[in-house]
Amino acid sequence: MSDMGLIVAGAGGRMGRTLIKAIAETSGLALVGATEGEGSPHVGQDSGVLAGLPPNRVVVTSEVRPLTMAADAILDFTIPAATVKLAALAAETHLAHIIGTTGCSPADDAKIAEAAKKTAIMKSGNMSLGVNLLAVMTKQVAAALGEEFDIEILEMHHNKKIDAPSGTALLFGEAAAAGRKISLKDHSERGRDGHTGARNTGSIGFASLRGGNVAGDHSVIFAGADERLELTHKATDRMIFARGALKAALWIRGKKPGLYNMLDVLGLKD
Repeated sequence: MSDMGLIVAGAGGRMGRTLIKAIAETSGLALVGATEGEGSPHVGQDSGVLAGLPPNRVVVTSEVRPLTMAADAILDFTIPAATVKLAALAAETHLAHIIGTTGCSPADDAKIAEAAKKTAIMKSGNMSLGVNLLAVMTKQVAAALGEEFDIEILEMHHNKKIDAPSGTALLFGEAAAAGRKISLKDHSERGRDGHTGARNTGSIGFASLRGGNVAGDHSVIFAGADERLELTHKATDRMIFARGALKAALWIRGKKPGLYNMLDVLGLKD
């Protein structure tokens, strides 16, 4: 089988550059396109040089459609508005779409799900193997411990991150809610400030910290009377997310249209 052709959207960003490096290190994959939004200072630059590699002759462009002819999939760690447009293009051109974008609204997710009726889309708030294993554990612990254990999710990221809580924190929140068979939307508490009153029984709390160049720290805390259980994951390099995205790209090749997640890729689905 020929190398799988990949387009990296957001090639000038932290994750875009990391993905380009990871593709160069992975057999069976080829970078066939690199994109940025119109007006980006990175448009016209060699994507290899941008990623700290020797020139690769894949020039960053704002025109995605012409790249689809030589591609099998789009890797997308951008912003929700761009991701929704890319999902529609992927559906139209039958490219697989690997989405690591966080901060999508319910309306955005609905559009992505609609696109997944026509092509294979893998969307995850975090593509790390460790994080997804921890999500499985979070679901199991939440199911085993009753409401006498309060659930709090703490996350910290670098000072350039634009959404909160992080997609990974929400991934853990959804896992905890699934374990308790409740809706996260109806039991989520965020941004406590001032005289808030006592904690609501059965709620899932979130706290977000920002600073420095932290790649991603997450803790799921189960706090009961006289004891506390903490499940923690710390990321020290974005390459773990890039490797997960490439694993997902290889896995999704040839898959039927549908909306998948990393638990599908890793074979961890219930």
